[in-house]
Amino acid sequence: MTVSRREFLQATAAGAALSPFGFSLAAAQDRARSFKIARTTETRSICPYCSVSCGVIVHTRGDGKNTRRDLVHVEGDPDHPVNRGTLCPKGATLKHYIQNDRRLAKVRYRAPGASEWTSMSWDDAIDKIARRIKKTRDESFIARDAQGRTVNRLESIAAIGGCTDTNEFNWLFQKVARAWGVAHLEQQSRI
Repeated sequence: MTVSRREFLQATAAGAALSPFGFSLAAAQDRARSFKIARTTETRSICPYCSVSCGVIVHTRGDGKNTRRDLVHVEGDPDHPVNRGTLCPKGATLKHYIQNDRRLAKVRYRAPGASEWTSMSWDDAIDKIARRIKKTRDESFIARDAQGRTVNRLESIAAIGGCTDTNEFNWLFQKVARAWGVAHLEQQSRI
């Protein structure tokens, strides 16, 4: 079958169902029209960069059980009252922050006086942090001031709540810190 240049241009301009080559282009055209976020799971989250706490929608593919979960796209959340779908340049690059091959995926620990970092499990890290908090609190808790008044405070530990955490998390964080007797306490919940 020979096709002239004119016939070829007429067939492609008209968008014929059959190409002049004898096969259907419909499947290829449909595939070209599909979005990259088709068949993804939407998860709403908060941008971690600053205290503005812009809302983001994270699109992932895969369930993590039978397949590897893959981040497909990150965009601003148009329903979020803070940013209404817009993101700053740092927030727009959030996908690269999440999928960075240099991002640490496990706990690293450097012992006092050591020059090398070693890997540590999360259970060991949390246990070590809890033991150090307990030890510091036991050693430096102030039950009474110089005049003998009950003060029950801990001045050797400071606690800072995150701006990208929810009000509920920061409320709980403050309750725990106050239960320890922490005097130097700050949090900046915004959402």
